[in-house]
Amino acid sequence: MSSYKVLHKQKFESGNFSLIPIRFEDRMDIMKWRNEQIYHLRQKKPLTIENQEVYFKTIISNLFNQEQPNQILFSFLENNNLIGYGGLVHLNWFDKNAEISFIMNTKLEKTRFEDVWKAYLKLIEQVAFNELKFHKIFTYAFDLRPNLYPVLISAGFEEEARLDQHCFFEGKYIDVVIHSKLNS
Repeated sequence: MSSYKVLHKQKFESGNFSLIPIRFEDRMDIMKWRNEQIYHLRQKKPLTIENQEVYFKTIISNLFNQEQPNQILFSFLENNNLIGYGGLVHLNWFDKNAEISFIMNTKLEKTRFEDVWKAYLKLIEQVAFNELKFHKIFTYAFDLRPNLYPVLISAGFEEEARLDQHCFFEGKYIDVVIHSKLNS
């Protein structure tokens, strides 16, 4: 398993769920889920196998040895089986804040959206607040996922901003909603 130089602890656990540094072996599942869920990502076109290979071999592999990487990505496991991936992205080391990124196995979205998201948020908060001692974490979401907001609110996040008509999607402008949580 690869490890992040910036983290003292590499595995974060709660119940049957765990976060571990992103694994090369998970790249094709991640590509599949990203392509299936492209509608809510800042990804302009579907990923190809070649894109994914290059991304993991050049960008991802270089994150592990950096003192202050711009992102820290994890494989998200339930009972040691991959069910999602995500991490902290757009890390601002000076201001101690980061955006939360997360994608779950598309097949789980209809039946387990809430419990998987809650488990993920609990673990990513351990990384951000306990391990990195960051001040704030936030989500940046196209206003296309109404099921997400109640989960964030129940996890202690607050709607901090709504950027009106901020992104062009399927022929029209849509809002972006930002939820945040402070390290208390």
